[in-house]
Amino acid sequence: MVLELLNKITTNKYLHSLIILSLFFIMSQIVVFVSQKIILKLTKKTKTDIDDLIVAKTSKPISLILLLVGLRLAIIPHPIRQNILDIFENLISTLIIATVTYIVAAVFNILISNWGRKFASKTESKVDDEVVVLFQKFSRISVSFIGIIFILDVWGIKVGPLLASLGIAGIAVAFALQNTLGNIFGGVSLIVDRSITVDDFIRLDDGTEGFVTDIGLRSTKIKSRDGDLIIIPNGKLADSKIYNYHKPMPTTRVTVEFGVKYGSDVEKVKKVVLAEISSMKNILKEPAPKVLFHELGDFALKFKAFFWVSSIEKKIDAKEDALTSVYNALEINKIGIPFPTRTVYLKNEK
Repeated sequence: MVLELLNKITTNKYLHSLIILSLFFIMSQIVVFVSQKIILKLTKKTKTDIDDLIVAKTSKPISLILLLVGLRLAIIPHPIRQNILDIFENLISTLIIATVTYIVAAVFNILISNWGRKFASKTESKVDDEVVVLFQKFSRISVSFIGIIFILDVWGIKVGPLLASLGIAGIAVAFALQNTLGNIFGGVSLIVDRSITVDDFIRLDDGTEGFVTDIGLRSTKIKSRDGDLIIIPNGKLADSKIYNYHKPMPTTRVTVEFGVKYGSDVEKVKKVVLAEISSMKNILKEPAPKVLFHELGDFALKFKAFFWVSSIEKKIDAKEDALTSVYNALEINKIGIPFPTRTVYLKNEK
């Protein structure tokens, strides 16, 4: 009885194909059931949700691949003309490649999204969302392009000349979008390097300075001390020398230069000015303030007083207070403050 049934199965091509399709359909459903009911429960116990998302996103496409493979095996016993069989096989291969491409793109999308959330938690800028979206689009385009190449190869289309023409077109587009791409990659490098962040006070080598208010994908906005909004392309910013007064620490040094007349007691000047600066409010005790005698000028003995404040925001007011205090201290202690003078000699020829 069993032998007769097996004989009918092997001789009846339609029944043979039906059994193959049924087996692969059952296998595909088992894959979906196991992945969603068993594997998904196990992955939910892990600390990360990446595995949960990957399992949920790929279980049904994998089952579809099994069905397509079963369909391909099911048509083998049937006598079909070679050209029709080739077309049918190419269609199935195309669907399998498209499904695999979808799976790979979905996995990359999940991984990049998870990386983006971790990256966003470490930055205050809104540009991280744009960077994540940019990487997601780039990964989808790249994976889709590779999938299309495999599909064209299945249909017997030579991809070599096509890639060469696309390469030439890509070079032309790259030249046309050179500035835009430079700004985009400049913004990405600024965010990845974290050389500047929002609310940092920076100064560029061309003298531009201010507080960073926003770091975009193409440009960075800086608010000057006068309240003006300065927009700088990220490409230019990435190529500039940047002085960041908030990194690695927000503390900054204030320098006050002054001069006294020749004949003044140098040690007395240093002692008077140091005592005056040390008594000021809102300055740091460490590093300690100091006064240095640094130059014999044309008409004055020149000094520099140094002290530290907690942030760049306090620097201007602190310097103004220090200048006032130094001037008053020199006046009280009868230490002369010279001004530029010139001696003119007149020669009487008589």
